[in-house]
Amino acid sequence: NFQEEMALQPEGAQWLSWSLEQVAFTLGRRFPDRYVWVVRASRMYLHKFSCYRNFVDSNMFGAPEHSPYSPDFGAFRHLRALLSNGMERADLPNPLQPQGGADSIPSGFSLTLVGFSKGCVVLNQMVYELGGARADPQMSPFVKCISAMYWLDGGHPGGSETWVTDKQVLKELAASGVSIHAHVTPYEVCDPMRAWVGREHGHFIKTLEEFGACPSKKLHFEDEPPCIENHFRVIQEF
Repeated sequence: NFQEEMALQPEGAQWLSWSLEQVAFTLGRRFPDRYVWVVRASRMYLHKFSCYRNFVDSNMFGAPEHSPYSPDFGAFRHLRALLSNGMERADLPNPLQPQGGADSIPSGFSLTLVGFSKGCVVLNQMVYELGGARADPQMSPFVKCISAMYWLDGGHPGGSETWVTDKQVLKELAASGVSIHAHVTPYEVCDPMRAWVGREHGHFIKTLEEFGACPSKKLHFEDEPPCIENHFRVIQEF
């Protein structure tokens, strides 16, 4: 959340170093030649359960219900609208247009998408939409601007689909040419109470490799006990 709001919450004050503003600074150091846009969840339940319902249909705790591409709504359409509006408000030259074909994309425009923890549900939804979006002449030029996707220790309160495992969907991702990166910690992939997370992560990597993709993967802090502190620290280490 925003630093000012977190400081007012008993549970939030101890995590001020991971506020939206601080994460923006961290990402700015990681990608020094890029504009950094940090997207806040559309709602927070009990001040701690992020819900990205503006990108993917989700319950109150933020567990997603993924769906295929629609030209009228969805993750790609919403991301494009956010970026277009943000670039215009920031008074950047030649901003992205909210809709249109190839002539609506600024020259040299490219995107690196980074999802952390619950935010990875947004990347997953984009993967589910990828096939349809690439076939849509109005959305395809925007999607082709995505050069890399980073999954950072994805997790959500649902009992499955923490990582995409659908083979046909992953085949589209592998064929897209997007550079794929998966950074995890024992907090998510080694939790015996949520053993499906580690299994799905392994399936995600293995299936992409079978389809000819070369996803980079790293287990951070593997020699340390699982803890939420290291879960956050992956933002600094990837």
